[in-house]
Amino acid sequence: MSNAAAGSSSKSKAGSSQPYETTSFKRKRGVFQKDLQHMMYGFGDDANPLPETVALVEDIVVEYVTDLAHKAQEIGSKRGKLSVEDFLYQIRKDFPKLNRCTELLSMQEELKQARKAFEVDEEKLASIE
Repeated sequence: MSNAAAGSSSKSKAGSSQPYETTSFKRKRGVFQKDLQHMMYGFGDDANPLPETVALVEDIVVEYVTDLAHKAQEIGSKRGKLSVEDFLYQIRKDFPKLNRCTELLSMQEELKQARKAFEVDEEKLASIE
């Protein structure tokens, strides 16, 4: 009976926690190490956190982002393309993340318009001279 219980628990864990494990990709570890160290320090950790802690945080972040991208891709595949709205839909219930994403997207649009206006001004100055 203990084997059956162990077998069913391993099936539920494998099925629920890693649904996208069909293709395994080798990823480089430590790619985000410096960035995560700075972020962890900004949130109150030590200036030089333990390498094991940084590696764990990196694994958690990469797993979260990968899972989010896969779920957004599932939604986008119904329409035939992946868009920003698919990601926003995935985080719709997490209001702080949703608000921060919409803020960053609006700032990106403002910067794009400012660059465009700056390029037009440069073209006008070049044509005058």
